[in-house]
Amino acid sequence: MNKILVSTDRIKKNYYNKDKKLMVLDDVSINIKTGDLVALIGPSGSGKSSLLHILGLIEKPTSGKIKLFGEDLNKLSNKEKDIIKQKKISIIFQNNNLLEDFTALENILMPLIIRGENIKISRTKANKFLKLVKLEMRSNHFPSELSGGEQQRVAIARALIKKPILLLADEPTGSLDEKNSDYIIELILSLSKKNKTTSVIATHNLDIIKKLDISFKIEKGKLIEFKK
Repeated sequence: MNKILVSTDRIKKNYYNKDKKLMVLDDVSINIKTGDLVALIGPSGSGKSSLLHILGLIEKPTSGKIKLFGEDLNKLSNKEKDIIKQKKISIIFQNNNLLEDFTALENILMPLIIRGENIKISRTKANKFLKLVKLEMRSNHFPSELSGGEQQRVAIARALIKKPILLLADEPTGSLDEKNSDYIIELILSLSKKNKTTSVIATHNLDIIKKLDISFKIEKGKLIEFKK
């Protein structure tokens, strides 16, 4: 039986604008097992990105408890959390978050360099992932020289090259045409299964949802299982 990899217990997330409180997540509890492929759906502004950012240790919940990889995050130092992010988690951001002063190839190999891997070996791996996302002819192009869809494919390759234990993807095919979208989601799912990666994918694409193991919907701050 697969172990619980991600566990949240009644987490809340509030944002504040002047004196007004905006509640985005309300008592969200979820258990995700190792190797699960999870869809996260809901309208824009429902809290999908916030939940992914919390699971990715980018944001902190207003309250509640989170366990990742068996570790209670409330008991970890910031340094310990940074190590978890660096070694075990990859995030595909909705806005790509590419480094503008680095080429496509350099953006992809950056996580391996940060992790202390050999530069030559990292470059070879990065070239392989450029080919996987069909951008080998764009290796020396900077993000400003790439289309939105090409930038998104670079961001996807950068996330996948780490072979993360936990992959968090925020609308990973949002800027892609139908053909590239189908190819990229199959790539994400095949590599997730091959590497036993647990993946949580926020999406509006019903075709993607059908390919995942379980789906959850965020509605008025609550998380409910969505029956496909």
